[in-house]
Amino acid sequence: MVATLSLTIILTNYYWLTILLAYGFLARVLTGPKLSPFGLIATKVVVPLMGNPTKLVAGPPKRFAQAIGLLFAVAALVLNYLLDAAMGAEIVLGTLTGFALLESLMGFCTGCYVFGYFMKWGLIPAETCRKCADITFGRD
Repeated sequence: MVATLSLTIILTNYYWLTILLAYGFLARVLTGPKLSPFGLIATKVVVPLMGNPTKLVAGPPKRFAQAIGLLFAVAALVLNYLLDAAMGAEIVLGTLTGFALLESLMGFCTGCYVFGYFMKWGLIPAETCRKCADITFGRD
């Protein structure tokens, strides 16, 4: 859904949709999919329709990835509306689209991957996610 919305923004120049994108990320960062229309549609409609089994993942890496998505969406808003740099906003949204496609098509969450390295480097304490620490440090 992030890839579809980001591509729609790029192709139509309806930059106001970036507000919806940012809200979706903010809602997921704060509450998971509970208050995010896109999160709810994805978890309650799209995944069941596609017959995909539920793949539960630890919350902290996903929240971290959503926070990165929020930063990208806010950066696109700032670039477009405050700096009048539509091309910069499109580059940011294109990058976000690439990350979203990696996750949706290949199951690779770039934000989760970075989260793991941040744990290895001690930038995120192991207590933040014990299950993540076990996986990251080879104790799985």
